[in-house]
Amino acid sequence: MKKVYYPTIINQEEIAENIFRMELELDEIAKVALPGQFINLYCKEGENLLPRPISICEVNKEKGIVTLVYAVVGKGTNSFSLLKKGENVKVLGPLGNGFQIDKSIEKHILIGGGIGVPPLIELAKHLTGEIYAFLGFAESPILVKELENYGAKVFVATDKGREGFKGNVIDLIKNENISGDMIYSCGPKPMLKAVSIWAEEMGIKAQVSMEERMACGIGVCVGCTCKHKKNEEEDWENKKVCTDGPVFWSEEVVWNE
Repeated sequence: MKKVYYPTIINQEEIAENIFRMELELDEIAKVALPGQFINLYCKEGENLLPRPISICEVNKEKGIVTLVYAVVGKGTNSFSLLKKGENVKVLGPLGNGFQIDKSIEKHILIGGGIGVPPLIELAKHLTGEIYAFLGFAESPILVKELENYGAKVFVATDKGREGFKGNVIDLIKNENISGDMIYSCGPKPMLKAVSIWAEEMGIKAQVSMEERMACGIGVCVGCTCKHKKNEEEDWENKKVCTDGPVFWSEEVVWNE
């Protein structure tokens, strides 16, 4: 159930250039949040900015801590980066529908691109069996050790090849020649489209978490829609990423827009 909370920031640190990790004392959300869900984080009063949707990176149910990892890309996220330990923030959540987890699946493929990597951390905690994570970054990788701590074998691709494989994550996966029983992916839309194509070629079911711009986060403004197949014909309908998603089955998304 989504509610407004005013948690205290217990840690805020820059973990890479313009990438921040914020930890919130937020027992109510920590107890119920599911992998792939997000929260709306509000800017300070008087800044006249819309709330920003931030994926939940990790929760600690015992300690009541919610961890967020976000990139500074504009005025709103820059405002968040200036917040200090001990300050309070306004939060709405948990929001959206997360990843579906089938405990009978034995081999999982996690695919993340850039700031789409954080929600894969909490997901990895809930998976049983083998976990292979393929992560793509422009330059510096993030959260590799965190995924390894939860049993994932991690492979990294960077655009310039300064760390790991030079190229994109799909080329990396093909290079490693690894397959699986279920794919979970989060990142920019071009990457998700490529994941969907590869999943179809391999005959593997894939769940994709869409990174659409959102305003309200609760389905009122209809500003974050994506095209969704209604049937096997060419009929489609608009789905709200914030409430129907952000996670969808890849074969149900209309990618050729």
